[in-house]
Amino acid sequence: MLYRKYADKIETFLKTQPNKILLVNGARQIGKSYLIRHIGKKLYPYYVELNLKEDKEGAQVFAKVKSTEDFYLQLSAVAGESLDKKENTLVFLDEIQSYPALLTMLKFLNQEGRYSYIASGSQLGVALSQTPSVPLGSIAIEEMYPLDFEEFLIAMGCGSAVIAAAKEKFDCQEPLSEALHDYMIRQFKTYLLVGGLPEVINKFIETRNIALVRKIQKDIHQLYGIDASQYDREHKLVIRKIYDLIPSNLENKKKRVKVKDIEETKSHKQFSDYANEFEYLINSGIALSVQAISTPRFPLVESEQKNLLKLYLNDVGILTNILYSTNINAILQDENSVNLGTVYESVVAQELHAHGFTLHYYDNKKKGEVDFIIDDYIHLTALPIEVKSGKDYKIHSALDSFLSDGSHNVKRAIVFYNGNKVYSDGGILYMPIYYCMFLHSREADDPQLILPDVLPPILK
Repeated sequence: MLYRKYADKIETFLKTQPNKILLVNGARQIGKSYLIRHIGKKLYPYYVELNLKEDKEGAQVFAKVKSTEDFYLQLSAVAGESLDKKENTLVFLDEIQSYPALLTMLKFLNQEGRYSYIASGSQLGVALSQTPSVPLGSIAIEEMYPLDFEEFLIAMGCGSAVIAAAKEKFDCQEPLSEALHDYMIRQFKTYLLVGGLPEVINKFIETRNIALVRKIQKDIHQLYGIDASQYDREHKLVIRKIYDLIPSNLENKKKRVKVKDIEETKSHKQFSDYANEFEYLINSGIALSVQAISTPRFPLVESEQKNLLKLYLNDVGILTNILYSTNINAILQDENSVNLGTVYESVVAQELHAHGFTLHYYDNKKKGEVDFIIDDYIHLTALPIEVKSGKDYKIHSALDSFLSDGSHNVKRAIVFYNGNKVYSDGGILYMPIYYCMFLHSREADDPQLILPDVLPPILK
């Protein structure tokens, strides 16, 4: 079984929060069901799993459930011998968004306390936004993502001691040894090819066959597109078009979504006219959104420009399959004719998103664009980040201009690049690209990753 940091979160919740129901949200094929199943069977003598998407497409046993008594009756019909007392029984409601009425019913199921529950869904964000009565006091919603680079390293056999040593070097702003740097770069480039989807990683570990890996990635990408097309009759074609445009948009200089490309025959439409379509792609977890900021004031959410948006795919392996298919030399050999900027930006977006950051980028007509801006909770300001894939990593005019503007009150900036050196120059910290795995937001699970030394002892 692949190591997942999220497993500890699920297990801790089930052990310590008996009066709430955990809802695990995330895209399909990222391992939600497998992880919950593994933990549920480990912690509970009686375990029941209901795939409500399959039920809706098949027998529809739970389609007409209107009350908790209806639910208990149907549950006992399909799993009566697997039910016991609350402390012994876990009922896993998989793909719960298939029956929005059950989302509202969770409050009452929780209050009545016959069994313990956990739920998951691939479109929970969409379903919750459309549910008139969300039982907020009875549920806790957590996001799950594909494997990040650190989890991928562990899957590839990298020991925890090696990662801990690299983390210590990151904290001290020091480079790794040449041997360890070469190892990390090789693994990072492999991650660009394989990505973080569990089925893909398992196939790669088993076979090391890139053609088989690409076949699974292609299937999952098509599955995401089909899901997008099934949203509803009014929006489905446009959602699919926006999703299919993501790779080509990222190859453009500006990389952001252009309204005129979505429906060329409807030039009168504005960005706001596609709010529902963007919301679906983002809330279903198959696309990552990066909102523009022109005035980088902390916290950044207060300065978002809603009509300027970049979208990234949720998995870098899917992207490199679309761009390069089975030609692995484009990434492994640093082909001069191939610009990997899009790929490097995508993997950093994926890492930052998985580590709790809300993604933004700096956009100014006169000064240019900076790849990412995140909230710097240590200095209560913005932290700009540039991602460089080539040898010209010291050329970043937009970032230089950004830092020269004293009104932004920016204390530092980061440039991630392929080299091994770690050094500061003009307020910019240059770091190896793989160090992005150690950036965590204030809501990260490990407090040691986010509490700076200057905090009062009482907060440590």
